[in-house]
Amino acid sequence: MGRFTRRRFLAAASTVAGTQWLSRRSAWAQIPSNEVSELKLWYTSPASQWVDALPIGNGRLGAMVFGGGAVDPVDPKDPKADCDPGPVPTDPARETLQLNVDTLWSGLPVDGNNLDAKNYLPAVRKAVLEDKNYHLADDLCRKMQGLFAEAYQPIGSLHVDCTHAGTVTEYRRELDLASAVATARYKVGDVAYERVAFSSAPDQAIVLRLSASKPGQLNATIWMDGALVKSVQVVGGSRLLLTGKAAKHVAGAGHPDGEIPVVHSDMPGEGMYYAAVLQANVEGGHIAARGDRLVVHDATVCTLILTAATGYRGFDQKPDTPQAEVNVLAIRELDAASKQSYPAMRQRHVADYQKFFDRVALSLGPNAADSQPTDERLKDFAAAPDPALLALYFHYGRYLLISSSRPGTQPANLQGIWSYQVQPPWSSNWTSNINVQMNYWPAESCNLSDCTVPLLAFVGDLSQTGARAARETYGLPGWVTHHNIDLWRAANPVGMGVGAPTWANWGMSGPWLCAHLYEHYAFTRDREFLRTKAYPVMKGSAEFCLAWLIEDGNGHLTTCPSESTENDFMAPDGERAMTSAGCTMDMALVRELFTNCIHAAKELGVDDEFAVKLDTARSRLIPYQIGRYGQLQEWSIDFAESTPGQRHMSHMYPLYPGSEITPRGTPELAKAARISLERRLANGGAYTGWSRAWAIAFWSRLGDGDKAWESLSMLMQHSTNRNLFDTHPAGKTSIFQIDGNFGATAAIAEMLMQSHTGVIDLLPALPSAWAAGEVKGLRARGSVEVDLRWENGKAVASTLRPDFSGEYQLRVPAGQAIQGISDGASVPLRSHPDGSIACTLEAKHTYRVRFA
Repeated sequence: MGRFTRRRFLAAASTVAGTQWLSRRSAWAQIPSNEVSELKLWYTSPASQWVDALPIGNGRLGAMVFGGGAVDPVDPKDPKADCDPGPVPTDPARETLQLNVDTLWSGLPVDGNNLDAKNYLPAVRKAVLEDKNYHLADDLCRKMQGLFAEAYQPIGSLHVDCTHAGTVTEYRRELDLASAVATARYKVGDVAYERVAFSSAPDQAIVLRLSASKPGQLNATIWMDGALVKSVQVVGGSRLLLTGKAAKHVAGAGHPDGEIPVVHSDMPGEGMYYAAVLQANVEGGHIAARGDRLVVHDATVCTLILTAATGYRGFDQKPDTPQAEVNVLAIRELDAASKQSYPAMRQRHVADYQKFFDRVALSLGPNAADSQPTDERLKDFAAAPDPALLALYFHYGRYLLISSSRPGTQPANLQGIWSYQVQPPWSSNWTSNINVQMNYWPAESCNLSDCTVPLLAFVGDLSQTGARAARETYGLPGWVTHHNIDLWRAANPVGMGVGAPTWANWGMSGPWLCAHLYEHYAFTRDREFLRTKAYPVMKGSAEFCLAWLIEDGNGHLTTCPSESTENDFMAPDGERAMTSAGCTMDMALVRELFTNCIHAAKELGVDDEFAVKLDTARSRLIPYQIGRYGQLQEWSIDFAESTPGQRHMSHMYPLYPGSEITPRGTPELAKAARISLERRLANGGAYTGWSRAWAIAFWSRLGDGDKAWESLSMLMQHSTNRNLFDTHPAGKTSIFQIDGNFGATAAIAEMLMQSHTGVIDLLPALPSAWAAGEVKGLRARGSVEVDLRWENGKAVASTLRPDFSGEYQLRVPAGQAIQGISDGASVPLRSHPDGSIACTLEAKHTYRVRFA
């Protein structure tokens, strides 16, 4: 396979974004202005802890805006500062922006593969397939583990301490999703103060503007700090230059070197240098230096512009860019941004952001609770169900993806691009046994296809490091990746001999990530992308899977070792075990990858012989099985479940995000999947936000809107923070993990429109709680944009805008029929036995659908 470079991938994938999406009209154009104004999260007090702050980002530069500052700030270099201190007293006259840049990570490229691993593979397979000694297989898998991945790192924080003679009143902070601008407002006496923050993609800068309603009333001290900061100095009288160095190594969760969790080095390349530089401009008054701080006296307005740079040179390059060169990079960006006036910068930022955000609009009924702060609406959700809050949550998911993933950036990680810790949970890396994939579930259907470009390029990178992992860990062709991935595109099984095989040795992330490549093609129909980018990478993954499959002794091909992600089972001796053969998810992922490769080869007219090999192997894979409870089996053997309420529900992948199991096409398997889901939930499953989001998607695919609504309600009540961040339980508290935000956003779209069967299903899982509503701008496979309005639980109007000419199929809810489709002239309709109708549509026409 030819070298798959990130630059080539970005150029190809961005073509679709540049030509197909940017010319689209705003979906909000015909939504009443009062509904647009409701796209705000707002609060009456500052954030008292990091997880309550409001996120801004441009895909690369991110900040958490507190709307206040700690009364007694903690020294960020104190190790205790890296732990969640919980709520602390805050002063609304202060401001704190905690800062991140997407390429600031610990470590450097290393070969993390265990070169002795392949010598244990035959013994693992014998233990499972011949001896049925699953505990021995677990022990042997640990001997195949390599190094842990590295960790995402914080820049530090920007602080602004305003001084006032009186008491703060009428405080409000908000995040406007329509403009991607965070604002805090308050009064002191008869003077109104405002702070406005945004992260601009056109100018690659974070902007914070402070203003007073009366001249000369703004007095403030500006300073910066951070756990990894080496120095902060005043430059030229109105600038601050922060420099720092990421750790050489950060131990991950469960790392055997946990007693020395953070290793620093002064050697260039052992941890990268970084810099952030800030410019302060005042209107009225003046700025003076005081040590390493800037002091604003008697101003009316102060605009702060901040840029940042790191020594990252590429995933396969040592990050040894000298500090002086990194400083120059940051200063160069600041010099360019500072040439713009504040109104121009804000206009450029808003226009750039809205070309993404305005593609989709959603209303789920009257927003009667909008007069309440967002945290109060969330608190009241159980007693007063609030569909409009879910519409806000849906758009917040889209906002977070736009803010954390743009062409040219890194993909959104476990926390998007927002993290304050040197040792963040699970290293804030790309956990690839569901989490990074879930981050991108809403991208295609919610009209943010161009936001997938970082993920698609990421998969291309992994096909290179993964080829080394396949060769060194298993002695096989193609490429393979496992459970943890970092900036350096680590592809090896992590664990260093102490990781639980059920996560550390899980090796099916390659096929799962390849599904995103094919989905991008399915939604865009970009054959050039399929030919030059997607198919070569998919083929490499399929080559590994072909070589990985072995005979199971019963006439089928299986995978071994095989892990059902983060779950274990009861072995015949009554003890827990993890490693077996042919887990259901393995079969689903391999079958899907082979199917997609076969379709792609046929579409492109290439690799006929390879496609035949895939088809032959596919026909011999272990079929889906129904177990003792009528459930879809999780393992190829109907083992007893050790954790019936496990948060992972991997065996139901072919229901969602896969498409093999459907109520119409495979009713018996769909029934079994439903039983599996019911058993998981009855035993306490879906207790994390991301797991609950998956359950919502499952109910949507099963066509049960009321059950989907029930799980949405549980998500809001138990797994959503006051700033609408998704949460994951952690002892007595919870931590932020962004995947649930994205998963639930995708699931809401699935409730309103589905297209995975080749039919555009309108309102397939509408809950009774959403009696009336409207959505504009959803995307269906086949490259079709869909608008839909419903009243009294029935579709009343729809619009289709196909990008390509051809035949399309539609299905409407039970009890309804399509009366006609027209673009000014009626389109002939043909009925299908499955209840759908088929019609031929022309590219770039707008079609109105009438319902009976």
